[in-house]
Amino acid sequence: MKQKNMILKIYLAVFIALSSCQKNDEGKPVDSSVLKLTIQADATRQTIHGFGASDAWSCQFVGKNWPENKKVQMADWLFSTQLDDNGQPLGIGLNTWRFNIGGGSSEQGSASQISDEWRRAQSFMTCKGVYDWNKHMGQRWFLKAAKERGVEQFVGFVNSPPVSLTKNGKAFSSDKNHFNLPEEHYSLFANYLADISLKLKELDAIDFKYISPFNEPQWDWTNKSQEGTPAQNTEIATVIKLVNNAFEEKNVESQIEIPESAQLNFMYENGGKSGRGYQIYSFFDPASPEYLGNLSHVAPKVAAHSYYTTWPVNDMATTRRKVSDAIKGNPEPVEFWMSEYCVLENNSEIEGSGRDLGMKTALYTSRVIFADLAIGNASSWQWWLAISPYDYKDGLVYIDYNKTDGNIYDSKTLWALGNYSRFIKKGMKRVLINRSDAKTDEQSLNSIMTCAFVSEDKKNASVIITNYLSADVPVQLDLNGMSLSGKLKVYLTDGKSDNNLAFIQEAEPGESITVPARSVVTLTNVK
Repeated sequence: MKQKNMILKIYLAVFIALSSCQKNDEGKPVDSSVLKLTIQADATRQTIHGFGASDAWSCQFVGKNWPENKKVQMADWLFSTQLDDNGQPLGIGLNTWRFNIGGGSSEQGSASQISDEWRRAQSFMTCKGVYDWNKHMGQRWFLKAAKERGVEQFVGFVNSPPVSLTKNGKAFSSDKNHFNLPEEHYSLFANYLADISLKLKELDAIDFKYISPFNEPQWDWTNKSQEGTPAQNTEIATVIKLVNNAFEEKNVESQIEIPESAQLNFMYENGGKSGRGYQIYSFFDPASPEYLGNLSHVAPKVAAHSYYTTWPVNDMATTRRKVSDAIKGNPEPVEFWMSEYCVLENNSEIEGSGRDLGMKTALYTSRVIFADLAIGNASSWQWWLAISPYDYKDGLVYIDYNKTDGNIYDSKTLWALGNYSRFIKKGMKRVLINRSDAKTDEQSLNSIMTCAFVSEDKKNASVIITNYLSADVPVQLDLNGMSLSGKLKVYLTDGKSDNNLAFIQEAEPGESITVPARSVVTLTNVK
């Protein structure tokens, strides 16, 4: 009996060993523990326009007052595409930079009623129709630094119209439902945006690709914490038509970006904000009374923010699938741009408060980027504060809370974003990946997330892998007939101090590489 049991155990062991193996095309066994990723280069999805961040609010002080060497280091971290002698990227190569066109609360000082002076902002318009083009000098230092390092996409965004034009003379709202601008000043506001675009091109050689006149119009903006104003869809439509007219009359080349929805769900549903939801339909469906898609300067995209839509993970996936479906179902072609995110919501995995320079926030953010790109089909992805002085998870680079000098700190979140921004170039297309474990994008959100991007000529590719697990995972990449120019290089961001988008090895297609636990890895031949 014992001999029979022993024989059965041997048979069982052999069966388990054989069943844990797959066979390759030549009939040879391969280890099924290796995650095989096969790029489907012809199964293209959205075209990527780039990755970015904003200059609010610290750049007004840092750019104007801080020592030059520290400003240069921060600019290099954010924008540089150069490599050092060891092949290590000097920065994350952002190609999009958002410039905060302030409302003038800074000049009001404490009378602005915004208690945190870092959240106040200057305005080019000092009083109705009068400009001072010496404003925003700190932010303009970063505009120029970004351009010097190759940034081409600049976005001028507005939280509040100039206080000299607003209903209450403030940069926050006294009416939680309506735009804080009287109708008689709509045209002045439109011309103000046109004048800024033209003047900064003249003075600083900065071409604003986009001007964004509204920001998160669903929120009330009555709490005096920062500049901001609500707006109804009808008010947005009226103002945008006037902005479009002003751009035409003054030969402004900038396009108009709308509507900066406060949460992704406001693009496809009411979301409890009557007259401020369904923004894909409202502005880009010809059947809508607020339709703006036929205006000459309105960009065919819906800009929206990923705040408060990242937890639970199943809901994150569902929300982004609904965004994708709504975009696909619109009668006219329109893109989704994720134009602002940092960690705000508190849940059982993470909280917004508490500065984190490590991998916890970096991995959480990488998962949001993956979901926005792979499930939501976002064509652009942009972080909120590029440089933060706060004890909060809102920055890429952190500084001491000091207006003239202090320490600077890079974060793992900066470098994790770099795994995407440095090697997914403008114009590359996301393509599908076949996985040997057959997991869908939604099913992978708590384990191994994979997304791939190829150039138009299919000679360059970047594959980004986020390992949310606490174990190393071997991965094998099959290019499926693609003929790339050059070997694949492997870049790693993980919890080790030196692994900040670190170049760790070269790999041949089909070669198995190890993706370390709790890390973000990029395989690419993009230089």
